[in-house]
Amino acid sequence: VPQHVWRINLDTPEEAHQNLSFGAADRWWEQVDLTKLILASNKLQCLSEDVKLLPALTVLDVHDNQLTSLPSALGHLENLQKLDVSHNKLKTIPEELMQLTHLRSLLLHHNELSHLPDGFGQLVNLEELDLSSNHLTDIPASFASLINVVRLSVAYNQLRNLPVDISAMKSLRQLDCTKNYLETVPSELASMASLEQLYLRKNKLRYLPEFPSCKLLKELHAGENQIEILNAENLKHLNSLSVLELRDNKIKSVPDEITVLQKLERLDLANNDISRLPYTLGNLPQLKFLALEGNPLRTIRRDLLQKGTQELLKYLRSKIQDDVTSPNEEPPVTAMTLPSESRINMHAITSLKLLEYSEKQATVIPDDMFDVVRSNPVTTVNFSKNQLNEIPARIVELKDSVCDVNLGFNKLSSISLELCMLHKLTHLDIRNNFLTSLPEEMEALTRLQIINLSFNRFKVFPSVLYHLLTLETILLSNNQVGSVDPLQLQKMDKLGTLDLQNNDLLQVPPELGNCETLRTLLLEGNPFRIPRAAILAKGTAAVLEYLRSRIPT
Repeated sequence: VPQHVWRINLDTPEEAHQNLSFGAADRWWEQVDLTKLILASNKLQCLSEDVKLLPALTVLDVHDNQLTSLPSALGHLENLQKLDVSHNKLKTIPEELMQLTHLRSLLLHHNELSHLPDGFGQLVNLEELDLSSNHLTDIPASFASLINVVRLSVAYNQLRNLPVDISAMKSLRQLDCTKNYLETVPSELASMASLEQLYLRKNKLRYLPEFPSCKLLKELHAGENQIEILNAENLKHLNSLSVLELRDNKIKSVPDEITVLQKLERLDLANNDISRLPYTLGNLPQLKFLALEGNPLRTIRRDLLQKGTQELLKYLRSKIQDDVTSPNEEPPVTAMTLPSESRINMHAITSLKLLEYSEKQATVIPDDMFDVVRSNPVTTVNFSKNQLNEIPARIVELKDSVCDVNLGFNKLSSISLELCMLHKLTHLDIRNNFLTSLPEEMEALTRLQIINLSFNRFKVFPSVLYHLLTLETILLSNNQVGSVDPLQLQKMDKLGTLDLQNNDLLQVPPELGNCETLRTLLLEGNPFRIPRAAILAKGTAAVLEYLRSRIPT
């Protein structure tokens, strides 16, 4: 580096000695101190200690040279915010560098560093630290103090483990540990709440860690490891994950729970030992890229794999339909099969959270259906199209998870108190039964949004419904209801659909017109004269307006 570069702040410019009439641009005595010095891509083998003569530097870039060491005078550059010494031949870093407390970006990648100074934690304002492609075998514990680092790369080193201390780097969003010798990842890493991208490719991992606190993790790259098992536990907290890259491992199967990754856009499982896939993969709403080549898949033909992601997903979805629509293809009962497993669709219970026992003409629901659900909470119950005379008492065991119950097409003449305890219920379908009334205890269903009571034997509008103010849809067609209370209905400010077709309404109270939240009001097939059929045919808005016009003033 020419000497006058180091002295640029100090020396009077040459022309000052000749030219005595200065224009505005030449007023060298007003010149500000140098703040950026870029010496990149030269052949420098050392930097002079005279660098201390440039104390105002905020950026020093000497990447791509042949430096084997750095001058201790760097410690005097107290305003330095960015230091790029990458692509050199540095074997050590001077301790003095640790005095640069304003440093935000430190790029040390592609050097020959085998260890780092312990005082690294003093660089408290550091936001970006790249140590990739060196010879590091460990990381100083003081990294715990680097609480502002957002991006850290230790890729392409010789690390055998990661220090627990990294988990204290609470701002870390991107961590790259590609190509080391890691066999495990410390469980503490799972508490890094800001982590968005984690690269663990080309290591020696045998399993994926669990990430309970990494709610923001969007990308997880763990290809080219020795992972054999992908557990539901590894996946269940990764609600934000959009990229999951696990190619070139030894994974044998994919759990049904992969469907919890609702935001997944890219899934790379190429070159593993996967022989079967859960068809529910087809239901991942955002999935745009699915790589499966190089697996011994039995159920998917090779030509299908080559047609691309969308065709593959379509095929998987079609197989789910087959699963659901052909319940007769049950696994053969063997000496090893529990009697319950032969008729219980465990796949539906675990991945679709569905407990189904419908179209069996059964008068009771077998106990083993409920036994199975104890360890697998379900959200949907379908006991429709049977011969049930009463609601199974054990349904109350599902009260902490179930929100959708279908008991349609049975022979129920009353609603049990157990059903009234399902406090998370949002959808209830009890159409085509023998009901004449609903118990007041149903008031406890404070989340109920949709109730279907069509084709029962109600003579009056069930009064308990007026108290369920969360109701959005009431389907009460094909009963014998003679009247409704418009003032009570007005209080139901969420009610959007009311179906009263084919009942015994002799008149429609004009005040019903004030139920302004109603979007759909169906009244056809009742014996009233007014409103006339022509007005009903115009739709809900017209009917409500007509009714309002008939309210006595």
